[in-house]
Amino acid sequence: MPETYEDEDLEDVKHRIKVKLYQSNLPDAKGVYIARTDSEAVMDIDQICTKVKNRTKFEGDYAELVDHVKRYFKEAMYQLCNGFAVTNGYFTVYPNVGGHFKTPGEHYDPDKHPVTMRYRPRAKLRRIAKKIAIDILGLASTEGYIDEFTDASTGTVNDIIHGGESFIITGDKIKIVDDGVNADCGLYLELLDTQDSGRRIKVTRRLIENTPSKVIGTAPMLIAPSRYRVVIVTQYNGSNNTFLKTPKTLASSFELICA
Repeated sequence: MPETYEDEDLEDVKHRIKVKLYQSNLPDAKGVYIARTDSEAVMDIDQICTKVKNRTKFEGDYAELVDHVKRYFKEAMYQLCNGFAVTNGYFTVYPNVGGHFKTPGEHYDPDKHPVTMRYRPRAKLRRIAKKIAIDILGLASTEGYIDEFTDASTGTVNDIIHGGESFIITGDKIKIVDDGVNADCGLYLELLDTQDSGRRIKVTRRLIENTPSKVIGTAPMLIAPSRYRVVIVTQYNGSNNTFLKTPKTLASSFELICA
């Protein structure tokens, strides 16, 4: 019998997530580790629909399935942009206006009051999450890692990036340095969309802070609406006196959306 999407069936499926352990950067947290999901490829609508067809023995037309799902999301996003919260039974997305209004009569300014979308899991998804098994793959690479990206204009973490706005990146061994010869070192936003996947946009503005555990800077003004990954290329090896002979590349396990 083909699998169905009834709640009880979905909750009975055995799910697994792979994680690696990282040294915590919290004060007085020596010997304490935090878990982060091991990087997996991001799946788009076409790939999910392929899984529906193959894993669940879907007997309908694949092209129609893709078209219907895309039509649903297009309409859902249209209504979301009209101020409606949108739910699919598993999670709800809410439109949100950020920033502060100094007076009741202050006009809306898109730069000061950016519109973002907030995600909230519903009870059904929270129940399913409790049944996920976790495979710990051990300690992550000691070369360093990118932990969080905070958009200063909204306070959102590992979610939104706004062109021209400040950001805070935290992690381990992420200080951006070079030996004065290697021009590849720097902070990049790597495009994840299909057409331009892999193309990197370098953050050329001067960094406000650049330490082994925190980098603060400003995003490029003209970044297109897309999905991005944070990439740091550096010769930092944990010492201020020596450099790695070959630059290391650290990439975020999360992706950012520029709307």
